[in-house]
Order: sequence, then structure tokens, then C-alpha cells
Amino acid sequence: MTNSAKSTQRFGIRGQECQSVPVEHVWSIVLAAGSGSRFGGNKQLAMLGNQRVLDWSVEVARSCTEGVILVINPENIEDTADLNVDVVVSGGATRSESVRNGLGALPDAVNIVVIHDAARPGASAALYQSVIEAVKAGADAAIPGLAVTDTLKQVKDGPGGKEVVSTMDRDTTTAVQTPQAFDRKMLEAAHLDTREATDDAGLLEAIGGTVKVVPGDVAAIKITTQSDLAIAAE
Repeated sequence: MTNSAKSTQRFGIRGQECQSVPVEHVWSIVLAAGSGSRFGGNKQLAMLGNQRVLDWSVEVARSCTEGVILVINPENIEDTADLNVDVVVSGGATRSESVRNGLGALPDAVNIVVIHDAARPGASAALYQSVIEAVKAGADAAIPGLAVTDTLKQVKDGPGGKEVVSTMDRDTTTAVQTPQAFDRKMLEAAHLDTREATDDAGLLEAIGGTVKVVPGDVAAIKITTQSDLAIAAE
């Protein structure tokens, strides 16, 4: 079986799992505004099976939430004409700015926001369901996390390069993925001071919000390089 056929088979079964999730007043913001410098091009538009990476990510967001906002590089807006999204907005200079652009396009009635990186096309409907249900149950935010298997070292810059400061406890760390779900008011409050973060949960933590971790999924790999795309297609 070719990689194209395998990835089509693997991704094609998604979309039915979210039927038990009440999607009313829950919207997704799909982030696809990155430049893809390490990938060597726009990774969101790369083919994965019979669809683009972006298509898979929008498809699962649509199946699980009431509405979808796509945040994309202005240069690629013409590539979104056939996507089933409600709103398309231009991305900002940073990830956090792109999220804020998406937040500005939300309807007033939305009370839960799911942020998803388009570069994680393997994220399943089950992941969406888990984070949404956690916020519905009272968490300010919910994120998928995977156990860390490598030894982690905290380092600092030294005279000859990086130097080890300490060895971190793997039992108290987790590798974070998207989709991440948020109480809308808390997420907007976290973005008020226009700070930057590699994920929105970090901004929520900074204002004292409660962030619940749900089990992640190894299939939700983030595509950063060409080799990641090959792994996703296996």
C-alpha cells in the first residue's frame, strides 16, 4: 500500500466521533499562518494522502465545533476558497497575534474556543471531544499532553556553548499538543496584555487560570520538516 493510500485510509475514518459533543456555542480557530521556513515551503498546503494538510485540520474542526475561523498567511488566502470555514482572517507577525486576530472574528454567542494548529493534521475528533468536555466540566482550559520519554536537561548559555543547569523530572513534565480548548472569557483575558507564547495555555497560566491535561495522541504529530510529513503518512 502506498503512503498516499495509507494516510487516506487512516484519516478517512475520523469525523464521526464528535457526534456526542454538543457543539452549540463552541467554535474553532485553526492557525495556518506560519511561513514554513524549516519545512522549505508552506507545510499547510502540502499533500497528505488525497488532501492537503490544511484540509484534514479544517475537516476535523468542522466535524466537532459549531463554527470554524481560519487564520492564514495573507499570501495564501486564495488557496482557501474551497474550504468549509465560516471566516477567514489574515495571520499576524507571531502566533499569539494570529490567535488574537481569530478571537476578534468570533460571534458574541461563542463561550468555548478551540485553538488548533493546522500543522497537526492527525489530531482526531476524540482529542477535540476530550478538551471540549473538560472545559464544559469547569476547567478554564484543557490541553492534550503526552508523557515525556527522553531525559530533559535545563541548560544555559556558557562561554563555550550550552551548559547543563539541572536534569528535569520527567514525571512532572508533559509534551503538549493541540487542539486546546478554552473558556472564551479567560482566553480573551489572557491575551489582553499582548504577551507572546508558544501556546495559549501558557498565557492562561500566567493569569492564574486552571489548565487541565487530557491524554494526548501520538498521531497528532506536528509537521515541522519534510520528514515529519513522511512520518504522518505512515
